[in-house]
Amino acid sequence: MNKTLFLYLLLGIILSSCNQKKVTLSDDSSSKINAVSVIIDDQLWNGEVGDSIRNKFASPVIGLQEEEPIFTLNQYPVKLLEGFMTNSRNIIVVKKESKTKFYIKQNEYVTPQIAVHISGKTVQEIIDSIEVNAPKIINEIKKSEISIFQKRTIRQSLERDKIKSRFNVLINIPAKYSIVLQGKKFLWLKKEITSGKLCLLAYQVPLSSLKDTINLVNRIVKIRDSVGRKYIHGNKPRAKMQTETAFSPYLSKTTIYGKTTYETKGTWDLTNDFMSGPFINYAIKDEKNNRILVIEGFCYAPSKQKRDLMFELEAIIKSVQFLKKK
Repeated sequence: MNKTLFLYLLLGIILSSCNQKKVTLSDDSSSKINAVSVIIDDQLWNGEVGDSIRNKFASPVIGLQEEEPIFTLNQYPVKLLEGFMTNSRNIIVVKKESKTKFYIKQNEYVTPQIAVHISGKTVQEIIDSIEVNAPKIINEIKKSEISIFQKRTIRQSLERDKIKSRFNVLINIPAKYSIVLQGKKFLWLKKEITSGKLCLLAYQVPLSSLKDTINLVNRIVKIRDSVGRKYIHGNKPRAKMQTETAFSPYLSKTTIYGKTTYETKGTWDLTNDFMSGPFINYAIKDEKNNRILVIEGFCYAPSKQKRDLMFELEAIIKSVQFLKKK
């Protein structure tokens, strides 16, 4: 009898250990780009806490013509935390309990994963934690999603000699992108998609071009418009790319490969035509080489949502690596 009981206990321990084993998600994981599983009980989700979560993590993406959320949120009750929902790449666990906590843990249940834990003794404590920590959470999830995309891209990168020879940089560009037009210090790459296209531009201007930081956004617009007039033309006569004048572009300062970078998001259109779409422009200060390296992504996809298309372009651009001079 004791021997039988011991065997049952041993079997239980083995099964428990197996269940706690961390899973590594494959590259073709069912988790969609920019999707977040919110593990929260219905009572909180349908009240002020849920409103706060939606306001922060499903707010509109800056720079798109139509409203699309930063993340696609999928809510599940807390009781499912021990089940398959922990296989999501991004999870936010929200609980009302006796301790107030906030922490972000990488690869807690599966790999790769960003797991965010928020708890408080009252509804207000939970809301306050969400308000304070939302920028950090968004940044961590976006950074993780970009890293995952870039790792996949490395395994299928296009031959980068032409980019390297012109700009002395490496960029991980998926094989479906092909060079459409090239000049001495200009490259235009395109990827065909259903009913549209994704495009990447790379060119450089003198470092002094962005010396006037007071009117920086206007200067960046003038530079990209001059490039558009020269290189990006439509099928109709005098149809050339320009920055949409009806919407003021959004400008922010960031860092790419350790270099000061100006990120501009807005809308482009073609003069004398009806084509338009969003763009994201990175003007990277390369002081060692006395230049501004501009890498821009834009898309034309009138029948598609554009958040994930622009995310792809952003992830590609942020893979840039500056090489040393020979």
